[in-house]
Amino acid sequence: MSEQFKDTGFLLQNLMDNISDNIYFKDRQSRFIMVNKSFLNWHHLGAATDALGKTDFDLFSDVHARQAYEDEQRIIKTGEPLLGIEEKETWQDGRVTWVSTTKMPLKSDAGEIIGTFGVSRDITKHKEAELRAARYAEEIRRIKEEMEEDVRMAGELQKTFFPSSYPLFPENAELGESIIKFHHHYHAGGMVGGDFCSVHRLSDHEAGIFLCDVMGHGVRAALGTALIRAVVEEISPLEKDPGQYLARMNELLLPILRQEDVFLYATACYLIVDVATGRVRFANAGHPMPMHFDSADNDVHWLLDDHSLRGPALAIDENAEYRTIEKMIRPGDAVVMYTDGIYEVAGAEKEEFGENRLIEAARKHVELPLLYLFPALINEACLFAEEGAFDDDVCLVGFRLKELLK
Repeated sequence: MSEQFKDTGFLLQNLMDNISDNIYFKDRQSRFIMVNKSFLNWHHLGAATDALGKTDFDLFSDVHARQAYEDEQRIIKTGEPLLGIEEKETWQDGRVTWVSTTKMPLKSDAGEIIGTFGVSRDITKHKEAELRAARYAEEIRRIKEEMEEDVRMAGELQKTFFPSSYPLFPENAELGESIIKFHHHYHAGGMVGGDFCSVHRLSDHEAGIFLCDVMGHGVRAALGTALIRAVVEEISPLEKDPGQYLARMNELLLPILRQEDVFLYATACYLIVDVATGRVRFANAGHPMPMHFDSADNDVHWLLDDHSLRGPALAIDENAEYRTIEKMIRPGDAVVMYTDGIYEVAGAEKEEFGENRLIEAARKHVELPLLYLFPALINEACLFAEEGAFDDDVCLVGFRLKELLK
């Protein structure tokens, strides 16, 4: 080994002079006895003599100096070092810096602890970035929680859009004596959804049932249902022809939902049932075809076999026309309307449950009251689904006519 490298003092001095970390040695009273150039630069001191004999109380705030002193006295007492700790340095002028520090006991040749020594690395920029990131994360978390709470409240409000009671026929009938039984079931794919249904009394012998499915999911679709609900409340007492009803709804919705940076549409079906005659009139705006539970043959059919007679979805074509279709039903018959969420669930082979499986499921449960029929259909679709649940909104609404109004 070269003679110049045998001088450990020479090696130590080179380390002290050139390392970018702050190196310092202290006596048992935590007074500086040796520091390197980086330490002097860090503390804006001109020479090593400017630091000798001083303590952290001469350089930092009392809070930081007290903590550093207590740490060093514990090292002197126990001999246990502090390794890689993060220290927040608060200066007398109010500045705050951060360092990663290791402090060790300083021992004499005889092994007696005579002080401490330490190495501190400036990590201020890194720590400030970390703190900023933590603040941003906390702010994002807070905003997310507020948004989720708003959406949760919107979901609770949206539930009030759906029927809480149904029309009775005759109007003064007791709840269990009505000649027609209405029922609906709604499942939102998220906290809010895009499906909506309503059941309105139109006269002493007619009721109107409306069902729609707004494109998409979440808040965007839910806002669409709020608009549609307002339109339903406005036009239900006025438009007694289902085709005209959907045409008027399309006319009102199109300028709201079809704007330059907004594109929403909704499929819908509107049906009027006359409980005095059994006449059903309905019109369809791109919506799945209702199912007819026929008591005569104890079977289930589409309310209309020709699905091509459906009109376009709402808010797509300003000149859209909707045909009113008429059909007679008998006492004991039921009609069920539904949204596509119930049959678009995918099975293990990525194949949809589909409308054909849905109507077959309905045939299995043809004799059930709607109160039990709807959960049975939901269960059939869930059993088919690979995930065992729906990822879209699902709504079913319908009625069973017990007898004609006398």
